[in-house]
Amino acid sequence: MVKVFALSLNFNSLWYSLMKKIESIKEFGGWLNRYEHQSESCHCMMTFSVYLPPQAETENVPAVYWLSGLTCTDDNVRTKAGAQRYAAELGLALIMPDTSPRGDDVADDTERYDLGKGAGFYVNATQSPWSDHYHMYDYITQELPELVESEFPVVKGIRSITGHSMGGHGALICALKNSGMYRSVSAFAPICNPMHCGWGQGCFSNYLGSDTDSWKLYDATELVKAGAKPIPMLIDHGTGDEFLAEQLFPQHLQKACDEASFPISIRMQEDYDHSYHFIATFIGEHLQFHSAHLKE
Repeated sequence: MVKVFALSLNFNSLWYSLMKKIESIKEFGGWLNRYEHQSESCHCMMTFSVYLPPQAETENVPAVYWLSGLTCTDDNVRTKAGAQRYAAELGLALIMPDTSPRGDDVADDTERYDLGKGAGFYVNATQSPWSDHYHMYDYITQELPELVESEFPVVKGIRSITGHSMGGHGALICALKNSGMYRSVSAFAPICNPMHCGWGQGCFSNYLGSDTDSWKLYDATELVKAGAKPIPMLIDHGTGDEFLAEQLFPQHLQKACDEASFPISIRMQEDYDHSYHFIATFIGEHLQFHSAHLKE
């Protein structure tokens, strides 16, 4: 089925997008659906998945957005995390977008896994050639919620956000930059201070240029230092994570939060790694955390 709908009115021109359902699977009494649509933000075809719990058959439900990590698509979380079971029990919709723009004309670095396709880093790129398509921040915070809340049985304006690794970074900055947009935020092994790690520096220098002040606008630790308003926040890291010491820096975020009297819960889970085994172990607790805040 193809739906045609208006996205926005811009300088008296009506923007349209085609949203096409490309997959539908029944799970835990609800439906896991996958869609393609032409993105106004990223200027390419984007893919996202939605899990609608059984409660969505009779009422609008709150939504939790999941942002995936480097090299991933929407498929990783929906097949590996086991989140749909908990979402069905709690009556939550799960919104699972891709990590970057895709397509033959989208800029990429085929020699690197941590730059280009699969590594959108949830920023709005300002540097060529990335600026043509890499506007994942606008896509996640503006275009996708507008589309979801107009087309699916979710409660308008009531949402939370979570994610893993690069997606954990994305979840944190989206929440910290947009006071009131989300009821709560959580993350698994997030990149907490990307200005000070190789992954962040590699992407920021390409997408945003050499002005490091612009990098601070997409760094959770720097946003807390700059006075971001508190939001319920839960973060899990595994002590066995191979990237913990060199890429993630939760201690930097903890220090910034302590100095700003910003409430935060960072849990160090003994021996867990960076994988979806770690995520699957604690995803139920994270969704319960969000459910409590979404249903206040």
